[in-house]
Amino acid sequence: MKSPLFRDPIYDGAADPVVIWNRQAKEWWMIYTNRRATQEGPKYGWVHGTDLGVASSSDGGSTWLYRGTLQGLETEWGRNTFWAPEIIWHDGLYHMYVTYVHGVPIDWSGKARIRHYTSPDLIRWEFQSTLGISEENVIDACVFQLPNGMFRMWFKQRNHTYAAESKDLYEWQPIGPVITERGHEGPNVFRLGGYYWMIVDEWRGQGVFRSDDLTAWERNGIILDQPGKREDDGTIGLHADVVVQGEEGYIFYFTHPGRVNGHHEESNHYEWRRSSLQVAKLEVVDGTLICDRDKEFELKLGAGDR
Repeated sequence: MKSPLFRDPIYDGAADPVVIWNRQAKEWWMIYTNRRATQEGPKYGWVHGTDLGVASSSDGGSTWLYRGTLQGLETEWGRNTFWAPEIIWHDGLYHMYVTYVHGVPIDWSGKARIRHYTSPDLIRWEFQSTLGISEENVIDACVFQLPNGMFRMWFKQRNHTYAAESKDLYEWQPIGPVITERGHEGPNVFRLGGYYWMIVDEWRGQGVFRSDDLTAWERNGIILDQPGKREDDGTIGLHADVVVQGEEGYIFYFTHPGRVNGHHEESNHYEWRRSSLQVAKLEVVDGTLICDRDKEFELKLGAGDR
């Protein structure tokens, strides 16, 4: 499998991908946080002021072509920040839940909320609401439909994973904390090998939790914590998305290839900022989620149902 899978050709800061089948174009789309790694400036300005980048694949995910950024998401004046999209298809519409930060802060003090947009084609987006799930900063939404037809959203609040629930994808009611172990972000939920799984970005790899009912979660280890041997894959795997087709699962994640001495900030130069998107295969072995990021495989995604 090609490595890296994709690098953003404009800012070289692709991160937080969501991978979804575009029913209209009949191709896979990867929509991601378009961090401005080439942008000089103070502190963390480069991770703010970001659009959502788009890459497409017409060969089942093997190769990706940069297509631009999503337009029409702004609802107020000025330059604002879009992070970590989650997109699902339901009842004839794409629903996107995206982190929105007012303005372009140079530190982590920005006001962060999760916004809901809908689209018939992944291109034309209509703003629906800013979710009222918390008065505090909330980011990194993940949505999964429960067996009873309800929808559950997991998101980051206070460096832990909280949840909310909805009947219709529009009105959400907070549930409270779900995963309160060590600090983390970027929850992602999927079903593979007879279990429900949640992965969270613990900034040391992806923490893994397993569930039978999408409510009670038990620790199941950690993946993407050890360096890989592929190009640009020699650091921990960060904020990921998972695509499941039948019994096959694939994890799309990003790396900071220039941070071989650790994830913690030591400098703020281009090589430290730049990122690459990667993909690896997931397997369930004896009830444990396994990811060998060096294992050879061919990625050939079929028409999806996400």
